Amino acid sequence: MSAAFPHIAPAAAPKAGEYEFIRQLVYRHSRINLGPDKAELVRNRVQKRLRALGLPDFESYCQVLNSPAGEQEVLALLDVISTNVTSFFREIDHFHYLTQVLLPALDKKLPRNEPVQIWSAACSSGEEPYSLALTLADYFSRKSERPWRVFASDISTRVLDVARKGIYRADKLHLPDPQILHTFFQKGTGQWEGYFRVKDSLREHVTFERLNLFEWPYPWKSKFQVVFCRNVMIYFDRPTQRQLVAHLSSQLEPEGFLFVGHAEGLVGFDHGLKNHRPSVYQLPKASR
Repeated sequence: MSAAFPHIAPAAAPKAGEYEFIRQLVYRHSRINLGPDKAELVRNRVQKRLRALGLPDFESYCQVLNSPAGEQEVLALLDVISTNVTSFFREIDHFHYLTQVLLPALDKKLPRNEPVQIWSAACSSGEEPYSLALTLADYFSRKSERPWRVFASDISTRVLDVARKGIYRADKLHLPDPQILHTFFQKGTGQWEGYFRVKDSLREHVTFERLNLFEWPYPWKSKFQVVFCRNVMIYFDRPTQRQLVAHLSSQLEPEGFLFVGHAEGLVGFDHGLKNHRPSVYQLPKASR
């Protein structure tokens, strides 16, 4: 097998000072809180950046990060550090709750031409926002033809590239209804055999944008009835969680809903939201 680059042996784990530098840098730019036991994880994930740059060790890599030209490499570092575990209709009871409770209530409450707008605040490779789009498309095609839109953001440019394309391997498409595949996906042929692409008719309702959740203010021009920010806060310390919930709450319309992951909770700090049900919180009307 030919190689475009000379072989570079895997680098040793970062030394204590190098790891601390990377840990603090990641925290400062993303608020991801890498604990003292994550040096091996950092070694494994950052190896590809060392190979791409032709660097022999973490000392050299830290020098690049600390250089005047290091800003772009910080973005690449965040790309490889960010954990992107997701799937279509993950924690499916949230989608059932949308269909059975929230969307009927919103459809009844909102003026006829006012759109339903949902924000997937850490969208990874697109499975969550497309699941939301599938849910909204199916519901409003059957009920009222109300306009709707899904906004999706992530800190990782790498996963956003995947999300915008909307192409997924067939074995990753675990959908609750087989008819969804026929209605909303195109089957790949030739070199794309075994893949499916989200149809343009659905993708045109979804807007993707790179966004650091801690770079304030957010770019959105209007507020949302629903915000999904699931399985993200588990990577943050308590002060960061408090700040994030405050930012997300400010993007909700009065009586809007914030969905967090089942493994997460907003216990232990004052967030001003009503616990509507496990992992679902509502902004009180009096807050606006």
